[in-house]
Amino acid sequence: MAVDEIQLRYLRALALVAEEGSFIGAADVLGYSQAAISQQIAALESAVGQRLFDRPGGPRPAALTPAGRILLQHAETVFAVLDQAEEDLSDLASGTAGRLRIGTYESVSVQLLPQLIRRLLEDAPDISVSLVEHDLNEDLSDELFSGAIDVTFLAGPHEDSRLSMIELGVDPFVVILAATSELALAYPGRTLPLDELSGVPMVGQHSAPISTDVIDVGLRAAGIRPRYAFRTNDNDAMQSMVRAGLGPAVMPLLAVDTSDPDIVVKRLDPPLEPRTIIVAVPRGATLSPAAERFLKIAKREGRARLQRK
Repeated sequence: MAVDEIQLRYLRALALVAEEGSFIGAADVLGYSQAAISQQIAALESAVGQRLFDRPGGPRPAALTPAGRILLQHAETVFAVLDQAEEDLSDLASGTAGRLRIGTYESVSVQLLPQLIRRLLEDAPDISVSLVEHDLNEDLSDELFSGAIDVTFLAGPHEDSRLSMIELGVDPFVVILAATSELALAYPGRTLPLDELSGVPMVGQHSAPISTDVIDVGLRAAGIRPRYAFRTNDNDAMQSMVRAGLGPAVMPLLAVDTSDPDIVVKRLDPPLEPRTIIVAVPRGATLSPAAERFLKIAKREGRARLQRK
């Protein structure tokens, strides 16, 4: 027998003989016969190739040899690891602890996720949450299929037969204007005619972010060839440039800080087709209870926060 063939029950017997000071005492605790305990210790000694107990006989207790003391230290480490594994598995099963890794993109990270994570941690404060942020659906999906994240947000419309997707609602595209700009003053109501953006220098995003192509396609379909004076993928920077007078910007509503007093937010008339906010997991995958809990919260709280089609 080799050390890697040691059975856990042999280590349990070792620990109890050391604690009780006798083979019969260990047998009583474990509900075995004394002969069974002796056989387990003998098998253990055969595996390590050394005596583990001095057996003086009579009333004197069995005592660990130096080899026995070393092996008991390692056995206690094994027991501690198994106890921790049992606790971690129990926490996992309850969905109240463990780790949850969420894929997201900037506007969801800022406007939607804080509320969902707060609600999750109110229910399960010991869950450790981490975020992975990308600009593209494809990158988020790759992270999901690689196992780097457990659940991800995507911007729709999006199709992928490998995913199980839940639509939370829609995020309309709006135009933001400097509060003192000519367009804002000319249209004091809640909407701006879409054709007013024709030929106007605008603030936009680079081609990578999730919503950029949707915006450009929508504008071109309405006969407007967008002309960008400034591009950035940072939503805050876009809003700052609009505030500074570089031009209007068409953005998803979730990406806008609507509390900014120096900008106005208007609906477009006619509107662009809104993007859909999706939460997705691999189709057919076994989810952790923490991920299941998060999906339920996202469906309930996210749908309450977002507009419905």
